[in-house]
This record gives sequence, structure tokens and C-alpha cells, in this order.
Amino acid sequence: MTVQKIVITGGPCGGKTTALSWIANNLPQWGYRVLFVPETATELIGGGLTPWGCGTNLDYQRCQMELQLTKERLFERGGRTIDADKLLIVCDRGAMDNKAYMTDEEFRELCREMDTTEAALRDRYDAVFHLVTAAKGAMDAYTTANNAARYETPEGAVNVDDRIIAAWTGHPHLRIIDNSSAFEEKLERLLHEILTFLGEPVPLKNERAFLIEYPDVGWLESRKNCRKVEIVQTYLRSAPGEEVCVRQRSADGIQTYYETVKKPLDGSKLVEMEKALTQKEYVKRLADADPTKRTLHKTRYHLTCQGHYYEIDLFPFWLDRALCEIQVSDEAVPVTLPPELTVIREVTDDPAYSNAALAGAVPDCQ
Repeated sequence: MTVQKIVITGGPCGGKTTALSWIANNLPQWGYRVLFVPETATELIGGGLTPWGCGTNLDYQRCQMELQLTKERLFERGGRTIDADKLLIVCDRGAMDNKAYMTDEEFRELCREMDTTEAALRDRYDAVFHLVTAAKGAMDAYTTANNAARYETPEGAVNVDDRIIAAWTGHPHLRIIDNSSAFEEKLERLLHEILTFLGEPVPLKNERAFLIEYPDVGWLESRKNCRKVEIVQTYLRSAPGEEVCVRQRSADGIQTYYETVKKPLDGSKLVEMEKALTQKEYVKRLADADPTKRTLHKTRYHLTCQGHYYEIDLFPFWLDRALCEIQVSDEAVPVTLPPELTVIREVTDDPAYSNAALAGAVPDCQ
């Protein structure tokens, strides 16, 4: 059985409830048995246990985090007993959503008490999909009437939305679904992103890449919506036309491991499939490393800004430039990078700047 766990999150009135219904109705058509972990905050607040009713906010957050993680463990344990080839566990919000409602010190204290780290809580999920609040770009649809646990004003909803995105920034597969289209199309874009993540053959991968001047690292590290990760990427032997690589990601002293397979669809676009590995599986896969390519070491900054999720990669062999990539739902839509990042040129269609090419050549260090 293939078991994957994703989070559907978002700002207040972002469309989560309807989105979960769409997932329930559509994913089984692709052969998935889907389990849903209910939203913990709604359960607790609906039952009378509230952040404003407990002794302190931290007292409440302890209860919410413990219940959240317990539910996920039980769903995973029970799910593995189900007779299914593909199991998808969908969490209505995840552990990092709690951080958006806490001070940094409260969150650090909670992590200390639970003997965990921010990276461990964030990366326990395979993918995260954020539905932007209707208060950003769809104000006519914003309401508090359909959720008894929702109390934010539109301004408060925007603030919460920003804090939730910042809390999840750094996850290797975070996708932000904005309000640039009608609501039904917003849900279709969400399903597209989920199916793309799951590696189903119909959806296509749209990615834009830019060669930029070496960024101001101090500026990046000062932003609350930016996270630093160290990556070791090794390419493996693969069939003609395919790319297979394994990665070790290190953040806050925690290592996670992934395998990514890219292969052509209908001879043109690429489909990308990714899965998490155990450390043992990762080490075993390294034995199949492609001897014609070197291992890439890079520092990646995950940055959320302007409704986009940027990946900025710094390589030790470049002193004056870097790469910035962004996932887009439509290749025709113009992409604007933050003004603090200076674009040299777009390299989306330049194979010389792919990671596979950089691993197979000695790059210009000037």
C-alpha cells in the first residue's frame, strides 16, 4: 500500500470545507481510498474548549497540538489495515497551523515540552495546500456565518492568512491557491495541484526558472516568511528520457529524504512524481548513483511573497548568481519576483540551467 498524508489549510473563509468535499468526490476516481482527519480547532472550540477560556493561550495550544498529533497517528495506524492499493490521508489543517495563533516564544516552549522541532512538525506531511482567504481578492465571498469557530474580521483574516503561510514556509511541497479566478476554478486548480503531487499522469508540471544575481542573504534570513534548508541532491541511473534523483533535506538538525522522478508525457511536458524515503531507503538508493554526475550541494531559501512560493537555490560554485524557481498554474500568466531579487534572465527553457545539467558539468564560477 502507498500511504501519503497531505494538509489542506488556508486563511479564514478560503474554501476548505467545499474543497474537502471535492477531494472526497474526485480522488476515488483515481483509485485512492481517502481518509479525512477533522479540523481539531473546530472540534475543541465547538465543544467549549477555547483559547480565550483556558488559563492561557499556551494551555489551549498544548491541548490542540496533542489532540492533532494523536488523531493523525490513529488515522495512519488504522489506515494501514485497510485493503487498498493507494491510501491518501487528508488533514483538515495540520500541526503548523497552530503556530499562526501563537507567539514565537509560546511555539518554542511547546516544541521543547513535546521534544520536537519546527522542521519535524512541518515535514511530517508529504504536501501542504493553502487556500487563500476570500478576504484577499474575493471580499464579496467573505463570511463568518458558515463556521461557528470563525470570528475574524476581513482585516484579521488577511493577517491570519499571512501567518499561516509563514508558518508552513519551508515545506518542500507547499502550494498556494489564490483567488485569481472564480471559486469553482480555484477548486479545480487545487485538484490539479494534488493530482500533480500524487504523480498521476494527466496533470502537467508548470515551473518557471530565473537566473538572478546573488541575493542579499541577510534580507532573506530576516524575513518571517522565509526558511533555510540545506540540500544534498544525487542523481541516479535512469531510463532514457527520465530523471531520477534522491535528496537529503536538513533543517533545524532534522533530516528528511525524498526521491523524485521526472518523465515525459506525450513526448513533451514533464510529469514529476515525488515520495518520501526513510534514511535506510535513501542510503540504499545512493548505491545506484549515476557516475557521470556529481552530487549537488545547495542552500535553499523557501520564500512566500506576493502570493507565490519561491525556491531560491545558492550553489557553492556560483559567487555572483543563483537560481529562483516558482510553480505556476498557467505558464501564460506573467510572474513578478520580489524587487529585492534582481533577475538576470529567465532560464525556464534553457536546459543548461537544470539541476541535472549542473550536476553533469563544471559550471562557470565567475
